[in-house]
Amino acid sequence: MNLPEAFLSRMRTQLGETEFQAYLSAMARPARRALRVNTLKTDAAALFSLLRLPQEPCGVIPEGFFVPEGFAPGTQPLHAAGLFYMQEPSAQFPAALLGAQPGETVLDLCAAPGGKTGQLAAAMQNRGLLIANEVSPARSSVLCGTLERLGVQNALVTSMRPDALCPLLASRCDAVLVDAPCSGEAMFRRDPRALADWSEAHVLSCAERQRGILASAAEAVRPGGRLVYSTCAFSPEENEETVARFLQAHPEFSCQAQRRLYPHSSPGEGQFAALLLRKGGPAPAAAAPLRGPQRRAGAAQTEPPAALRRFFSETMRVPPAAQVRTLPDGRVFLLPERLPALLERMRVLRAGVLAGELRGARFVPAHGLFLAYPKSAFSAAAELEGAALSAFLAGEAIPCDPALSGYVAACVSGHPLGFGKAAGGTLKNHLPKGLRIR
Repeated sequence: MNLPEAFLSRMRTQLGETEFQAYLSAMARPARRALRVNTLKTDAAALFSLLRLPQEPCGVIPEGFFVPEGFAPGTQPLHAAGLFYMQEPSAQFPAALLGAQPGETVLDLCAAPGGKTGQLAAAMQNRGLLIANEVSPARSSVLCGTLERLGVQNALVTSMRPDALCPLLASRCDAVLVDAPCSGEAMFRRDPRALADWSEAHVLSCAERQRGILASAAEAVRPGGRLVYSTCAFSPEENEETVARFLQAHPEFSCQAQRRLYPHSSPGEGQFAALLLRKGGPAPAAAAPLRGPQRRAGAAQTEPPAALRRFFSETMRVPPAAQVRTLPDGRVFLLPERLPALLERMRVLRAGVLAGELRGARFVPAHGLFLAYPKSAFSAAAELEGAALSAFLAGEAIPCDPALSGYVAACVSGHPLGFGKAAGGTLKNHLPKGLRIR
């Protein structure tokens, strides 16, 4: 690779000659690709049996595995069904270090494209509240799509500047992940843009921005709570120096661990992560839970409308236990277990599962509803394979059992990947156009 001379000089000084040569050798080899098994939907043994691939663990987290050269996830029905997420091994480390637990309130402050958010949701087993924030509108859309595909039910997706969001969550989060925007030095093999954009001035600019984001994140951490700061950069300015400055300015935090991953000494492209603990015990019981806002005149309705109750009765074996929220525009959401008290001051893009929308007296389900629940949750399901599976993924209507009628979960190997509406032996396809595979 044609690495910048200034970058090479910095790395030689940082690593020492022997380790620097090992780094250059690693960079001369092709990067290996990996996936994370989505344990919200399956386990490693079941997934690799369906993929017909050998299991080759990455060694970073138990759910991380290398995939062979030529593996094309975009053509995989199991990928469309959300059974796995392509994630390079180093990127699997920060969320694991945070140690999110079921029932906690967790904030992923720089969440797009959603790989780490999905990993946090899996660790939380879809319980508690996971706030996934992304300031960029375009990247927020990608984030929502990722969480929908992975079947994440407990996420509140926001799009706000960290310095605007974190004061609204002051001392309310058990754990916060800051996977900060950075110079991307660990992505040089994978992202030509990171290589083209690199300069020492860019490194310093990133470090300044990271300090501001990290300072905002500190506001959201409760006493006794955890904060993980991570980058995919190697520069000390963006890593150890940022952490040191933060600790100097925030004596209520201590560093419990920090680790660097390099491509020559660990799996993947490289990562830095530090685990910071806020001193003090758990927040007082009266302050710890987040609560939903009180209903006001003109606010979104919370009672399930008749059309939704009828849909649940006809389509699902047991209605979801989640609270229902109907917005004035007709969209219906199945909410996470709890919501922030200052929700009305947040720019919320999605809360929990987008179930569908009301169109007059009718309820029309959304694609994400069928990805959020297993096949067993639905009254009717069509198991697809071969030509029928290919046709469905391409967006075509397909033949089905004439006995089927109404909304049907379209499944591959026992996992929903979308839905259709059955009538007269035909399943009309409702797979969104942007997700079709031809």
